Amino acid sequence: MSLRLFEGYGIEIEYMLVSIDDLSIVPASDRVLEALAGEVTNEVEVDAVAWSNELVLHVMELKNTDPVATLAPLGDVFSGHVRRMNALLEPMGAMLMPGAMHPFMRPRDETRLWPHEGREVYEAFDRVFDCRRHGWANLQSAQLNLSFGNDDEFGRLHAATRVLLPVLAALAASSPVVEGELTSLASTRLEVYRTNGEKLPTVSGRVIPERVFGREEYEQRIYQEMYRELAPHDPVGTLRHPWLNARGAIPKFDKGALEIRVVDAQECPAADVAIAAATAAVLKALVSETFSDYGHQCSWETAALVEVFLATLRDAEKAVIRDHDYLRLFGYPDRSGTANELWLYLLETLSDAEGLDSPHLRVILEEGPLSRRIVRALGKDPAPEEIAVVYRTLCENLEAGESFVGL
Repeated sequence: MSLRLFEGYGIEIEYMLVSIDDLSIVPASDRVLEALAGEVTNEVEVDAVAWSNELVLHVMELKNTDPVATLAPLGDVFSGHVRRMNALLEPMGAMLMPGAMHPFMRPRDETRLWPHEGREVYEAFDRVFDCRRHGWANLQSAQLNLSFGNDDEFGRLHAATRVLLPVLAALAASSPVVEGELTSLASTRLEVYRTNGEKLPTVSGRVIPERVFGREEYEQRIYQEMYRELAPHDPVGTLRHPWLNARGAIPKFDKGALEIRVVDAQECPAADVAIAAATAAVLKALVSETFSDYGHQCSWETAALVEVFLATLRDAEKAVIRDHDYLRLFGYPDRSGTANELWLYLLETLSDAEGLDSPHLRVILEEGPLSRRIVRALGKDPAPEEIAVVYRTLCENLEAGESFVGL
């Protein structure tokens, strides 16, 4: 029996494997899975959480195997699995690193693709897109899956998600350092993500999805266009699947779920869950037409939403939103405001919603997203050893399940 709208949630969080000694990447996800399962495999289920491989050998993913009715317990659940994975990694001289991008990795030299079962898919991605780049080999996200039960529910959820995606980086940006340098972007991951498929523009579009609100229309306007553009580059059709879609929110029609992909991975699972709870609360309010009606949400052109998205990608919570019509979508009373002011207004308005009393969310709203806190701790022109101190602290936060609030 399929779940109806908001009856089920799933979270997927990606983590980097790094050296305990110097934080360099450790391509050992196959060894981790072998240590757990007794053989090299793509995925192992442990107490309703799956440990999975990803495109590259230095990344592992944790995800709940079945939809859950409430998000709140997942923070503790995932933290337990983080500690268990770290215990397996320790004899290998490795540990998990949180955050959306490794601060020192040079993908051209260090990328190692998954070489075992399923490698044909990863090799095809590499042939078509060149995966030895930051947009493929060095970006970790926390993905939120939300259930829907029929075409109407998909349309309403997709409409609401499209208009909320542009401001999620205000809460979730966590990638200000790349190759040992501050980038001036709050979410460098989103910047490289939005440009990693430039060879085939239909694969990710403009990250903010097009105005499509039904399965049949999605099939024709999104999937078929992707496959048509892909065909000359992948004549065997290895990548001709809906999962090729790299927009910021993608439907999984076979599972009745919409996956949100624009959220940078945080310093601990409880912070990822807090952002997911805030996201779900606002989406529920939008779908129930608390702030604006369905027709108005559907009417928004992608270009206008991308403008806000690019501002928050760059400036996160400090991005100034001057589009009064956009702010009115959420009932915001002023003609302009920062992204943080919008979130404060939304979460105060929805204060009774589940999960919004999280101390991790409070840190984000009061101290800024993780990217802001990292930059504040680093100061201007940080030396490599100063960057290493901050990111080692983030690894400690991950193990302890705590927010990063500075050094």
